[in-house]
Amino acid sequence: MSEHVQPLDAVRSTDTSPDTRKVIFASSLGTVFEWYDFFLYGALAAVISKQFFAGVNDTTAFIFALMAFAAGFIVRPFGALVFGRLGDMIGRKYTFLATIILMGVATFCVGLLPTYASIGIAAPIILVVLRMLQGLALGGEYGGAATYVAEHAPIGKRGFHTSWIQSTATLGLLLSLLVVLGCRYFTGDQFEVWGWRIPFLLSIVLLGISTWIRLSLHESPAYLKMKEEGKTSKAPIRESFGKWENLKVVLIALFSINAGQAVTFYAAQFYVLFFLTQFLKMDPAVANTLLIISVVIGAPFFIFFGWLSDKVGRKPILMLGLLLATALYFPIFKSLAHYANPAIDQASRQAPIIVLADPATCTFQFDPVGKAKFDSPCDKVKTFLVKQGLPYSSAAAPAGSAVQVSVGDVKLDGFDEAALRGAITLAGYPQQADMQQINKPMIVALIVALIVALIIISAMCYGPLAALMVELFPTRIRYTSMSLPYHIGNGWFGGFLPTVSFALVVYTGDIFYGLWYPVLITGVSLVVGMICLRETKNIDLDKN
Repeated sequence: MSEHVQPLDAVRSTDTSPDTRKVIFASSLGTVFEWYDFFLYGALAAVISKQFFAGVNDTTAFIFALMAFAAGFIVRPFGALVFGRLGDMIGRKYTFLATIILMGVATFCVGLLPTYASIGIAAPIILVVLRMLQGLALGGEYGGAATYVAEHAPIGKRGFHTSWIQSTATLGLLLSLLVVLGCRYFTGDQFEVWGWRIPFLLSIVLLGISTWIRLSLHESPAYLKMKEEGKTSKAPIRESFGKWENLKVVLIALFSINAGQAVTFYAAQFYVLFFLTQFLKMDPAVANTLLIISVVIGAPFFIFFGWLSDKVGRKPILMLGLLLATALYFPIFKSLAHYANPAIDQASRQAPIIVLADPATCTFQFDPVGKAKFDSPCDKVKTFLVKQGLPYSSAAAPAGSAVQVSVGDVKLDGFDEAALRGAITLAGYPQQADMQQINKPMIVALIVALIVALIIISAMCYGPLAALMVELFPTRIRYTSMSLPYHIGNGWFGGFLPTVSFALVVYTGDIFYGLWYPVLITGVSLVVGMICLRETKNIDLDKN
């Protein structure tokens, strides 16, 4: 049964009709729920590392948990190809209805999955498979929602309307954090035993609501008109990536904005939480609460910058966001360290920790099969320091030398845990962040302001992005063409940020060293964008 095709000039009037508002609400709400499903894993990475990767040491377990999180991102580009192709061939509505069902079912199953203690190595394997199904679904979700809203948007309001889709990622994160905090409160000490399952199981309710909402939508008028005229693509993947004219635009979209935007988003939404809890030893409940406050304050900026891009253009806002990210990440995170855990910041300045050892006796502390033993004195020292969240630097000693640890003026030969603990305590290194200092109103305000600054930078890069991506590609291959660069950027460049940055910190002992990853990517994207990216805000979608 064919759907009624509305006249495009009626749909594209300068006013926002009730039907268009329904499209925005339904697409945005469904995407909020889908991002909620996806973000739960990031919010519970520390718990999941204990439940599903218990067969390895703590450092490797946490890296494994982050890698399982990243597994969902690895397959997102493949989801973009599969669902993008379907979206361009059979329509936007039914394709992104299918993605949300796949996402919700996979997330619900995580809540039912037995742990490593129950079924051994099968537990993490099944978990990774479910993560990959989530990633496939999300790979098809964004392109469908953004294209669907943009093709309904009135003239001159595409940036504003699609920015509601952009804000859903932040709102999905907020919802996941609130649910996790609520479950922590009500289950207490049992949260890490069974309470962590509740947020995943609740996704079945969200799935039902989202599916009901999306079933009430109609197909995009631009797509229906194209279909009625017989202009739909029969090979959208070949047209998108087999012709240099379009492939060139795909590559520009990836390297000029999507890669840089991705790392700004995950730095603000995920890495900052890892940084506060893993490196600054802040209580997870306090860190989550501060992030929730910051997200509430920062979320409207995604819509603001989408609206502003309708006035001044997409490119100026996107490039300014990348410039600020490149210039400010190190100052912002160093300020976070100063205010969130001033004791560790002061101690590391007054009594720096230096590990002097023969490099041949020190190994990179990552074991992919869980069989290696890091039992050299150098390995034991570094494992201890990493578990304590203590910053240190490494120095090379002559071959055959025994490891020596300097804590300020105190020098210790070999690995003596008791002596090392004593030296660290004497130097003023805290075991965890001092909650009394953090809870001072001015300190809280400063920390929140710094996190909000990260979110605003992210909003500048993400708010106008959907409109830009839709406007770069023609209707017949839009879903496919825009989805792949977006999900390579977010799935690979952004999704690997927590894993790569954490591993870099473990390797060097410098808690700020992981920031080089996002800084280098935003810097490259800024240069490519300034040279290659074109302005798109005045493009007519019907002729594009």
